[in-house]
Parts: sequence; C-alpha cells; structure tokens
Amino acid sequence: RSKAERAAKRAAKKGQAFSPVRIAGQAIAKTFWGKAWCSNMERYSDFSNRLPRGRTYVRNGSVIDLQVAECEVRAQVVGSSLYKTTVKVSALSRAHWKDISADCAGSIDSLVELLQGRFSKGVMERICRAETGLFPSPKEIHFECSCPDWASMCKHVAAVLYGIGARLDEAPELLFTLRKVKAQDLVARASADLPFAKQAPAAGRVLEDAALAEVFGIEMVQAVPLPEPVAAPATRAPAKPPDAKRVAAKRAPRKRGKRTPARRPTAKRVPAKAATSGKKPAARKHGVKTQQGRNAASKQRR
Repeated sequence: RSKAERAAKRAAKKGQAFSPVRIAGQAIAKTFWGKAWCSNMERYSDFSNRLPRGRTYVRNGSVIDLQVAECEVRAQVVGSSLYKTTVKVSALSRAHWKDISADCAGSIDSLVELLQGRFSKGVMERICRAETGLFPSPKEIHFECSCPDWASMCKHVAAVLYGIGARLDEAPELLFTLRKVKAQDLVARASADLPFAKQAPAAGRVLEDAALAEVFGIEMVQAVPLPEPVAAPATRAPAKPPDAKRVAAKRAPRKRGKRTPARRPTAKRVPAKAATSGKKPAARKHGVKTQQGRNAASKQRR
C-alpha cells in the first residue's frame, strides 16, 4: 500500500490526473451494480481460478489509476514495478440490447432508480443473465499487461477487473459506457410502453430529497412558496409617443437662402446715327435765324 501511495504522489507531482481505486473494508463492492459485476466475473470457470490473486492487490490500493471509456478500461497497477494494464470489452450487440430493452419495458420508472438498482427481481435477472445480459462474457473480454508474467490473466489484470466492480459502486453509469449503450434507452422504452395514466411513478418508489442528494452529491434546497400577486390598479394606457421623425422635422431649423440684390432696369441704348460724309447738319427751322438773314437785316437798317 505504501508503495502504491508513493507512486501516486510521484504521478501527481508530474501533473498526471490519476483516479485510484480505494476499498474500505473487506467487501470490494457494496451496491447492486458492483456486486453484479464481480459475481459475473467469478461465475465463469475461465476466470474463477485466476481472479483471487487480484483481490489482495485491489484491497491494498495497488490500482492507482483506473479510467473507463467506451469498450475499454485503462489502468496502472503497482507491483514490483508500475505496470500498465488494458482491458477491452466488446460493445453490446444491438440485437441483445433491443431484447433487454423490450424485456424490461414498463418496469423502470426513472433513470435514478435504474442507476440505484431499484427495480424488480425480474429486471435484475434479465440484466444479469449470462451470455445475453448486460454484463460481458469471457469471450467478450480481452486484456493485456506490461508485466513480465506470461499467464493469460496476471494478478494485475485480475486487480483491474475487481477495480471495475468497485468503480461501478461510485458511478454505475460507466457500465453502460463500457458496453457502448445508453441507460436512458431503458427508461425511454419503459415510458413509451406505459399508458399515459400509468406513467406517474408508483407509490413508495418516489425518491425523497435526501435520496436524491445522496445519489447526485448535491444539497437539495426546499422550495419557498411565492406570495400571491396583488392586482395592480387600473391605469390609463400611456399616450402614444409622437413619431420621432415628425418631432425631428419640427425641431430642425430651416435653411435660409442667400439674398441676391435686385437687378435695376437698364435703358435701352439707341444706336447713334451714322454721320453724313462732309455735310453740315441742317439748321433748325423753328425760330432760328441763319447767318445770311442776319446780314440782310443789318443792311436794311442802314
């Protein structure tokens, strides 16, 4: 155990995010899903002789990292050295999953009840059925380890298989991830097959707030009833605001044009008569005496 703890600390210093398997007490698994996984492994003769070697390892905390993904589990186990172990699980066939969904239809009220393992004995037996249930058979499990042990299943692989059961205690939805199916399908199929009047959960199976908090790890807050709304006094509808464009048109100053001075009327110019060539202008006829007349008059006076 101390060796595993030192290895985990060294990995943490390097920035590696490990997810160790921790077992409290002698029981490796305590919930329905964890126990069902371990029981499924132990009932096959192919594994029964090799699994006991991994129990001590998983109880001592030798599995310092275990990551579950679709159809694969990657783990690191501390032995004489640090070994990398991979367990591959075949995806559940569509035909098998369809049969399981049909057989469980109408028996599961909610996803919470499914993950808690709160369903009838018939559903439990169908899910755990050998070869055609949700849990994999030996032919659907393949594994490898970096240790020098040439046995088909070394103690490091056995420890990882038990570690999966312990991990399902904490996160049972990982089993559906591992088999590449959706847990919601069982609930959705059940809801679709139930009549509308029967879709409400049966009495005694509704989870209390404490149970929900335990499942999801959250604190349920009691809902506070809201006060009844007070009717507001009738008010006149607000006047329609004036059109913004009209207001802007009224406020906009008018542009004044430049005043141009008025043009004064100009007299038409009369073109001057052309002067006659070498001729003096004729003398005025009205009351004007010529020079000859003046001379004749002066002679008569004399």
